[in-house]
Formats: sequence, structure tokens, C-alpha cells
Amino acid sequence: MDLKWLKTFLIAAKYENFRQAAEELFLTQPAVTKHIQKLEENLQIQLFKRHGRKVSLTPAGYKFLPYAREMMSKYENGIEEFESWKQGYSHKLVIAIAPQLASSILPSLLRRFINNHSDIEMIINVVKSYEIGEEISAGRADLGLTKMRPVQTNVNSVVLYEESVTLVGPNEKGNSILDEETMLRKYRLLTHNHPDYWESLLFEIKKHYPTVRTMRVNQVEVTKRFIEEGLGVSYLPLTMVKEEIKQKKIIEIAPTLITPPKSSTYLVTKIETKEARIFIDFLREQLRNIST
Repeated sequence: MDLKWLKTFLIAAKYENFRQAAEELFLTQPAVTKHIQKLEENLQIQLFKRHGRKVSLTPAGYKFLPYAREMMSKYENGIEEFESWKQGYSHKLVIAIAPQLASSILPSLLRRFINNHSDIEMIINVVKSYEIGEEISAGRADLGLTKMRPVQTNVNSVVLYEESVTLVGPNEKGNSILDEETMLRKYRLLTHNHPDYWESLLFEIKKHYPTVRTMRVNQVEVTKRFIEEGLGVSYLPLTMVKEEIKQKKIIEIAPTLITPPKSSTYLVTKIETKEARIFIDFLREQLRNIST
């Protein structure tokens, strides 16, 4: 049985449409028809009913579908494991991580971990914080690092560390008076770049500064660039702005009436593999120096 027939069958079964299958597979429609015919000849049974231009799975097609998925999955997993072996890996660790963490703390931590564990293949999936619980729950990742506690009940989540959140603004000429009130009146407040604390924080800010102007910017990296360009100020976790503060691209503003929240980073697991445990132990050791 040719694997390309099997792949064509799976895509055709997904759409029950040979034209759409051809588009996804970058084949001609006659080529898709030929693959299906070859597979049906090999299995000696009809898998699709033809209704003019439309097709639908026969009972045999529905019965064969899970077997086809399993065969293709085993083949793909086998090729993946073989490629990993060729590259010198003997273990694999899949991490689902929030964008804020992937662009701030992860690079330096990952470099140190890889230097000490070169036999572990690292696969990094950057997904939104609220999606990480589902990634772990579905088994698509071994561990997750997220800025909000997952809602799934079949995963384990613990606070890995907490850090301070600070008000930061543009390092522009004339910003010699760096008090909270002046900066919140002078600039727009860039909000909702963190998934956990903005609703309660914004409520408190508006109690003290009811006329504050806001702008939603849902990514930390974009927020930082906006601040650098003088478009606003924002409350961000300290680890995510420490380099920009150090380089004087942005400035830190001391709190007066507003008590900045804490930002939590959650570690999420379902089944703790040996590789996950090695990485978790490494994380805990490294993050002792980051926590505030």
C-alpha cells in the first residue's frame, strides 16, 4: 500500500470533496481520483460513493478511516523519532509557552539547559496563555508555562514564581518629573497586554484617575515598542522590561496611589515525564534568581 494513497484518502475523507483535497495536497483532481481508485483496488472495496461532483464515505470508508489515521500516525511518528536519532537526540521535551515568557526569560534559560542536556530534543510551541491548559490536557505538550491558571481540571498547575509589575514609560526629553499622576495624565495607558491582572488593575486606576485615556494592545512586545515611541505607558512584569530599562529605552515610574499587582507564572503538567522533571528542576533552580 502506497503511503501517498493513504494520505490522499485521509484528506479526501476530511472534506468529502476531491477538489478541496486536491487543493490541500497540491495535486490535480484526476491525481486524487487515481490515488483513491488505487487504494480501493488494493483493499478490494469501495471507500467513497460518487454523487456527480460530490463524494461521501461508504460504510467501508468509515470503518477504514481510524485504521488509516493510525497507520499514518505511526509512520509520521516513526520518521520523526528516526530524524531525532540521526541528530543525536535520545529524548524529547515539548513545551507550550506563553508569548510573554518565550520572548523574555526563555531564551537565556533554554541556552543554559541545552548546554547541559544536549541529548534532549526541545520543541517549543508558543501559544496564548489561555490555550496552554488545553495543550497539556490533550497531550500535545509535556509541560506548559503560562501567565494564567488553566481552567482544565485534568491538569496540574502550580505557581512557579511571582514577580513585581512596574509602571514604565517612554524615556523622552521633558520626562524629568517621573511621578505616576503626571505620566498617566500625559500618556495613554496601554492595557490588556497581560492575561491575568488587567481587569482589577484598571478598575483601581480609574478610581484614582477617572479621565485616564486607554489603548488596548494585547502583546507585550508590541506594548514595549509603543512605549519606546512615546505612544503610552503601561504596567508590565519586571522581567519583561528589565533590559529596556537597563538600556534606557524606557523608564520606570515609582508608584504613588496605585499598588502594582504581582504577575504569576504557572507551571502546567499532566503526566510528568523524566524529561519534564529534569527541566522543572532546572527551572526552579534558575528562577530563584529571577523571582522578586
